[in-house]
Amino acid sequence: MRISRPGPVSQRQWTPVTVVNGGLAFALELGLLAALCYWGFRTGSGTVTRVLLGLGAPALAAVVWGLFLAAGGPTFRLPLAAEIALKLAVFAAGGLALHAAGRPTLGLVFGALALVSVTVEYTLG
Repeated sequence: MRISRPGPVSQRQWTPVTVVNGGLAFALELGLLAALCYWGFRTGSGTVTRVLLGLGAPALAAVVWGLFLAAGGPTFRLPLAAEIALKLAVFAAGGLALHAAGRPTLGLVFGALALVSVTVEYTLG
């Protein structure tokens, strides 16, 4: 098994597996934002805290994703191992957020799907 960085979306060789994984990855990215939003609004102790967490956590994740992990080409390129670790950490935050918000099974499913998606992305490109 060869681990490599997938190229820009427009230059990738698409197979049925990578097309399905691309759709899964996009759904996971949207799910990440929704999970963080859900966690924030469920966790905060007051209205202001809930709004700050519910909007701030997904905003922070989106900024990190755009700067370092965007499929179209991130603003800042990380070493491959750091890129994979950061992607897994950001997805783990989504799974943990679901768990902390009272949805442990959904958090586990989210984390498992993210692990599969990242594995396929970096092994099949």
